[in-house]
Amino acid sequence: MQLTVITLAEFNRRIGAAIAAPDLRGVWVTAETVDVRTAGGHMYMELIEKDAAGATVARLGASIWASSLARLDGMFYAATGSRIATGMKVMVRVSATFHAVYGLRAVINDINPDYTLGDLLRRRREILARLAAEGVVNMNRSLPAPRPLLRVAVVSARGAAGLGDFLHQLAANAPRLRFGVRLFEAVMQGDRAPRSIIDALERVAADADAFDAVVIIRGGGATSDLATLDDYDLAANVAQFPLPVIVGVGHERDSTVLDAVAWHSVKTPTAAAEWLIARGSAELDLLRRLAADTVMLSSQHVAAGMRRLDYIAGQMPQMALGHPQRRRARLDALAEQLPGLVAASLQRRSQRLEALGEMLEALSPEATMRRGYSVLRVDGHAVTDAAAIPPGALVEATLARGTAVLRRDITDNNMN
Repeated sequence: MQLTVITLAEFNRRIGAAIAAPDLRGVWVTAETVDVRTAGGHMYMELIEKDAAGATVARLGASIWASSLARLDGMFYAATGSRIATGMKVMVRVSATFHAVYGLRAVINDINPDYTLGDLLRRRREILARLAAEGVVNMNRSLPAPRPLLRVAVVSARGAAGLGDFLHQLAANAPRLRFGVRLFEAVMQGDRAPRSIIDALERVAADADAFDAVVIIRGGGATSDLATLDDYDLAANVAQFPLPVIVGVGHERDSTVLDAVAWHSVKTPTAAAEWLIARGSAELDLLRRLAADTVMLSSQHVAAGMRRLDYIAGQMPQMALGHPQRRRARLDALAEQLPGLVAASLQRRSQRLEALGEMLEALSPEATMRRGYSVLRVDGHAVTDAAAIPPGALVEATLARGTAVLRRDITDNNMN
């Protein structure tokens, strides 16, 4: 029997000819992207399919050539706010190709961004439905409002632009509110973000009495980056957190499942700071109104008391002319009424003054210093900028308990 032998190159040529069939050209397929990378102006990736258990049941290398990449990536970004990246569910139009050296690949020549957006929305709806079924979806949103809201735990990445915007906005607030802020660092993008944010929230919860609320912030980014925050475990932690959670993640058109479960949600870190300042300003306005009302009501009650005393004094001569027993009865009746009227009036005023005092105490500089802050003075003048302290100058630090005198080091700008 004579064997038919062909070269490998010929075999590959036949494979290439076989997969050039019309039903393998321009076919729309759904898959998940893996190992997306660019090189030489082209984009390379793996397309995979997983079964219900999460096991990979199909895999194929795919490419977007440079001639199509700018158009497809630009169209996808315009629709989704994201570049084509790893971990996306996509619907792509592909044609099968076979290279004698590089083997079988799928060439992508079109993409449907609506499919990717639909998958993100579906995943978000599934998480919210699960939290609702567990009865926790509205727990954080139902917490009472802290008053005042000045002690803030911040969950963010150190050095992030969004964190800088947030802190600058708070520091420059026009009403000159004094916020106490402590950073709890976390990774805010990528697959590690949900677990890292949960860890930061656990550290906040361990010292929950030190804060009025927690703020989760990061700047806007690709929709695919923000999509990593659509995580069930993270959403469940935020929904059940013991302090009010304020979320400022993303830009105007971005949202995550955290926005739906947090106590309050804004669009950007700067907006989060502006909201805190507006709330603090409203508390100050209320404090001023309470003070004015207290003065007015006190004056009214004093005036009413004086009028009543004048009336009683005017009745005294007539009472003295009446029957002794009737005079005594009328005097006794007045004597019984006066203590009750005075006590009730004083109690009402005392309660209002106590509420006013508690708010004044919370907003006072002394309360701020008891939380670890100090006031620095040079030659009797308060300073807020280290550059304003001359080298070698004596600096007086006023603390919650006493004062300390420091000297600025001439050589390395340190305080000694």
